[in-house]
Amino acid sequence: MGILAAMLLFMGLYFLYDGKFGYAKDNVIAEEKVKFEKNFLKSYDEAKKSGQLDEWIVQAKASGMPTGEDGEPPKWPSYAAKHGWPENPKKHSEEEIYQQFQWGGAMLLLALIVAVKLLLDRGKKLTGHEQHMIMPNGVEVRYSEAYKVDKRKWDNKGLAYVYHRSGRDEKRAIIDDLKYEGAGRVLDRLLRHFKGELIEKVPEPEESAPQPPGDSMAAP
Repeated sequence: MGILAAMLLFMGLYFLYDGKFGYAKDNVIAEEKVKFEKNFLKSYDEAKKSGQLDEWIVQAKASGMPTGEDGEPPKWPSYAAKHGWPENPKKHSEEEIYQQFQWGGAMLLLALIVAVKLLLDRGKKLTGHEQHMIMPNGVEVRYSEAYKVDKRKWDNKGLAYVYHRSGRDEKRAIIDDLKYEGAGRVLDRLLRHFKGELIEKVPEPEESAPQPPGDSMAAP
């Protein structure tokens, strides 16, 4: 739970950073590319046609702009690489920027919820006794009252669902091995006394490998 809260916090801050700084930087670079291709390269073509390319080169060098090589016009990829910019910067719309703040706020809210739940659950514990177990919410479940145990999610998610009857009421208790250390021992103790329906994940049958021709023998 702590790792999950930290991940959500990091994601939320990352979204907010992109909305405030990252996307704005991308837009500046995208605008620079537009200026380079529409204005700067246009001025190069005009200077070349008018026979003033030498003067244009002097002015470009003075302003820190590229001048091209071997009679070729300047190229954006070389200019972008010089500044550490991407070759194909993405222009982000106002809606996309706003969505980054939305996602960031949502992630931070989820991080807060998980952190609060973590603090609230710190004092809870799952306890297994000889004839019953006490769930984290204080409910006592007697092993004799359990009539079905679902272990299909135990191997992957550490979850087992215990269905039990208390009087006329049918309820479900959850044994969570990811939240409570030693929950597996509680489940083992329950199963030693359990006589109801046990649902487990059935492994997929292995396909038999095809035999190469000539290996089989016909009965005489």
